[in-house]
Amino acid sequence: VCSAVHTIENELEDPTKIRKVVQASLALCSSVYIMISFFGFLLFGDSTLDDVLANFNTDLGIPYSSVLNDVIRVSYALHLMLVFPVLFYPLRSNIDELLFPSARDLALDTRRFILLTIALICMIFLGADFVPSIWDAFQFTGATSAVCLGFIFPAAIALRFSASVTNFLQSR
Repeated sequence: VCSAVHTIENELEDPTKIRKVVQASLALCSSVYIMISFFGFLLFGDSTLDDVLANFNTDLGIPYSSVLNDVIRVSYALHLMLVFPVLFYPLRSNIDELLFPSARDLALDTRRFILLTIALICMIFLGADFVPSIWDAFQFTGATSAVCLGFIFPAAIALRFSASVTNFLQSR
């Protein structure tokens, strides 16, 4: 969760330890993902569906298959509940800085904190409720980020620096 690195660094008692925190997090996440993908491939092979949770709708042909299905579904729900606050914190902080750049710190303004949190959670809920497939969200994100990275950001940088370069050359 790279968007939370800066906020985690700000919360550390000794910010110089952020490198060790990031390394430990990456090692732990990588090992968990590698184990899950390896054992998932061993279990399902080439019949793995796009939605991995859909694989657990059927009898797996192993002892305690239904218990395993339930444990995996509960684990997935627990993961989503635990990762949401980690992702939501930088979102709320960045939106607050974007909308209220000169306001006092969000942690000190309880009313703004609650209103912003409720508004963002409602928007997230509506998006989750009305977007028919997660692939639509992925396609939209991929298309907009590709256009921004390929065309908009380079043009904005060129426009930003062209004015300062022109002013510099005219001053000579």
